[in-house]
Amino acid sequence: MTLIKSISGIRGTVGGRPGDNLTPLDIVKFVSAYATWLKTGAGKKRAKIVLGRDARISGDMYAKLVEATLSGLGHDVVNIGLATTPTTEIAVTAEQADGGIILTASHNPKQWNALKLLNNRGEFLSAEDGAQVLQMAEQESFEYAEVDELGTITCKDYTDYHIQHVLDLKLVNREAIAKSNLKVVVDAVNSVGGTVIPALLKALGVKEVVELNCDPTGHFAHNPEPIPENLTQISEKIKECGADLGIVVDPDVDRLALVCENGEMFVEEYTLVAVADYVLKHTPGNTVSNLSSSRALRDVTLAHGQQYNAAAVGEVNVVTKMKETNTVIGGEGNGGVIYPESHYGRDALVGVGLFLSHFVAEGKSMTALKATYPQYFISKNKLTLSPDMDVDKILEGLKEKYASEEITDIDGVKIDFKDGWVHLRKSNTEPIIRIYSESKDEAAANRLAEEVIKVAKSLY
Repeated sequence: MTLIKSISGIRGTVGGRPGDNLTPLDIVKFVSAYATWLKTGAGKKRAKIVLGRDARISGDMYAKLVEATLSGLGHDVVNIGLATTPTTEIAVTAEQADGGIILTASHNPKQWNALKLLNNRGEFLSAEDGAQVLQMAEQESFEYAEVDELGTITCKDYTDYHIQHVLDLKLVNREAIAKSNLKVVVDAVNSVGGTVIPALLKALGVKEVVELNCDPTGHFAHNPEPIPENLTQISEKIKECGADLGIVVDPDVDRLALVCENGEMFVEEYTLVAVADYVLKHTPGNTVSNLSSSRALRDVTLAHGQQYNAAAVGEVNVVTKMKETNTVIGGEGNGGVIYPESHYGRDALVGVGLFLSHFVAEGKSMTALKATYPQYFISKNKLTLSPDMDVDKILEGLKEKYASEEITDIDGVKIDFKDGWVHLRKSNTEPIIRIYSESKDEAAANRLAEEVIKVAKSLY
């Protein structure tokens, strides 16, 4: 069974039996629930809904189903076609729409797809609103429109709008970027970023853009999660062509990973750290990241004399904490930059504009820039869940075992030691427990993870 319903949307593999996987029948069911929620929960008898999708092979088929279902419930659809997740979010507010749907399974392989649901601010639904949608789907309490009340379909393209939006941000310095004569390699894993990121770089004045896997076929050239083991091709290409840096995005372009001039990873965690450093130099204020993100953001924030806060994992949770604490920059350590000056959503385009402005202002190589930040190493592990595993029992047992350490349990269990931390939580997107640990070097981070994993295994 690979149908996962969570705060991150409705996600599953294509094909199989309804209710087990993300089949066409499930698409219609959950879209009908969302459209019904707009009518009852949001009080919109006839709503305008923006629809965007990444380049997954199943995307076109599912987009047609979504269009027809929304129209069948009497809602009007603005279909923006191949579009990044942040582009779709921005389009919701630009259209003054009542909601939005993004067809993307983010970093998951090509057999996956998902429905990501937005409110009228272009932000993901809250846990409460999402629960209402899931309840309506379970009850199948839908009433479709009569023939004279069917919704309309309008097609638009918001890519250029989004690029101009980035160029218009006060802290994006196009003039300085253009003067720096940068050579940048882009790996967009054969999804929508292959169209958008090169276009953005050229609009920013980047002198030379070298494209890898930029044809948006949906046949991903490698595992689409932008982590080091999946990025050997761009690493070699950077060294081969003497580029200043590399830019990698996931299929829906809300995560940004950077590669140094020597082919080494800048590391996803440090995307947000570097961008935050730049923003804080110009705009004093607080920062937020999730519990699984590096301590480096906290350290940089404190160095600027500002306050850092941690949120539960999940973009909705990070955004909520950002709004509560008047945050000027935040996001997640997976390369997700959220810049309120733009909008409350992870946005790799905004991340590119801010990072390149920072990079050229500093006048250092990528490796030299990375060396200016507090050096930590995060070890990422996981335990695959089986039906008989009691996750709550495991987490409670860990809290008891490490009661003498600093414990945070707003999202799974995070254990803060003097020399590092370990965070265990059930994934929102896969049937696993994610186990992240961080310390000053790889060996220390791995030792922390191994110790806690050993204890966790003894509890089931």
